[in-house]
Amino acid sequence: MRIGVTFLQADIPTDRHAVKTYAQAVEAMGFRHIAVYDHVVGANPASRPGQRFFYHHESLFHEPMVLFGYLAALTETVELVSKIVILPQRQAVLAAKQAAAIDVLSGGRLRFGVGLGWNAVEYEALNQDFHNRGKRLEEQVAVMRALWTDPLVTFNGAYHTVTDAGINPLPIQRPIPVWIGGGAVDASFARIARVGDGWFPQVTPPQARETVERMHGLVRAAGRDVAAFGIEASVSISLGGPQEWAAGVEAWRVAGASHVAFNPLNAGLADLDAHLDALRRFTEVVDVTAV
Repeated sequence: MRIGVTFLQADIPTDRHAVKTYAQAVEAMGFRHIAVYDHVVGANPASRPGQRFFYHHESLFHEPMVLFGYLAALTETVELVSKIVILPQRQAVLAAKQAAAIDVLSGGRLRFGVGLGWNAVEYEALNQDFHNRGKRLEEQVAVMRALWTDPLVTFNGAYHTVTDAGINPLPIQRPIPVWIGGGAVDASFARIARVGDGWFPQVTPPQARETVERMHGLVRAAGRDVAAFGIEASVSISLGGPQEWAAGVEAWRVAGASHVAFNPLNAGLADLDAHLDALRRFTEVVDVTAV
């Protein structure tokens, strides 16, 4: 099982030197990947009474595709993982082009995680339809894979038309692996099993075995090979201390997950040094260099 870490989207300073320090420290410690969240805009809750938002206009999110271009130049081995890019609020062909550029500049280190998102405000701001996002995502993945694989593509779908055109350069990985997040309803689970190269479940370690078994069953039902389908879970710093973190990782390993990301966000850590210390303590109880 490969062990990575969640990027400090909300906690790290916007200072580019802090971003550099964190990324290079993660790689030096032996973590296998850096997972980055995505939100383009945040709503002002004060103007929307009664609505619940998991983040808002003051929440800090670096833009993943731009950030990966920066991280590609700062690192050599660590995998760059979007967890997730909210794909249906973006143009699929442009996203394919950006992902290909990242993959080339990083030497083939991109794992492109995508998902539907939950914030209709964000879709409105980006002039995209919130209500058909599931159907569009599936077609977007097909468009991107075609563009990443073939120099010239002709695609006529319900939402996308490409006529004898292609992107250049093509990525190193052909195609780039596409993992999908979420799965709140049965239709989403089935789509992930049918379309994704892997999945980001949003559950805690006690639910690990049941969660993996359910998804593996759907992958088999879709006629696909479970061994080729990845699952990346998260182990939150909020579980407790190093022993609890190690136990969480072990629960996912036993359940059959292929990846785990240690998530140090929202722990009230004072500064970057405190975050780096948490990562060091994690590496003392979990072998992050193991494959």
